[in-house]
Amino acid sequence: MSESASISSGIAERYATAVFEIVKENKKLDKLEGNLDDMSAALTESADLRDLLTSPIHSRDAQGAAIGIIAKKMGLIPAMQQVLGLMASKRRLFVVPQMLTQLREMIAAEKGEVTADVVSATALTAAQSEKLAETLKAQMGQTVKINATVDESLIGGLVVKVGSKMIDTSIRSKLNSLQNAMKEVG
Repeated sequence: MSESASISSGIAERYATAVFEIVKENKKLDKLEGNLDDMSAALTESADLRDLLTSPIHSRDAQGAAIGIIAKKMGLIPAMQQVLGLMASKRRLFVVPQMLTQLREMIAAEKGEVTADVVSATALTAAQSEKLAETLKAQMGQTVKINATVDESLIGGLVVKVGSKMIDTSIRSKLNSLQNAMKEVG
């Protein structure tokens, strides 16, 4: 990990820990989880929001005012509104995506959940996601939350990552293995 990425991760972790502890104490983890979904969706959809968080062109005051208005319009809980305001005043908004990730991990650990990153060639149906979560729960012994994405280059099958474990049943992977075996023969 590069030094700047490590520093950003450390900054994000400190803010995430503060928010998590306050929200946990107030028994509002479910509302925080909803806020995280809303923030993640907003970051994905809005180039202007991403620019606001990362561009050094905006002054502290402009960032603080803008993020305050956005947080209120989104209906974020007070702890999130306050931490975003504090981050703006300290010029630390660039770590918001890492903070959201840290908060998700903390909430999952609190609930006894693990997250499985699942990449498939086509979008999984609700029934397929449920069945996969049940199968992974039986293997892991913990509740599994599915984070599904689509990569058409897999051709078919799945790539599942849970923590440090990875299961690759994609057709692309099998074709690559076959290609390597054929190179060894010829």
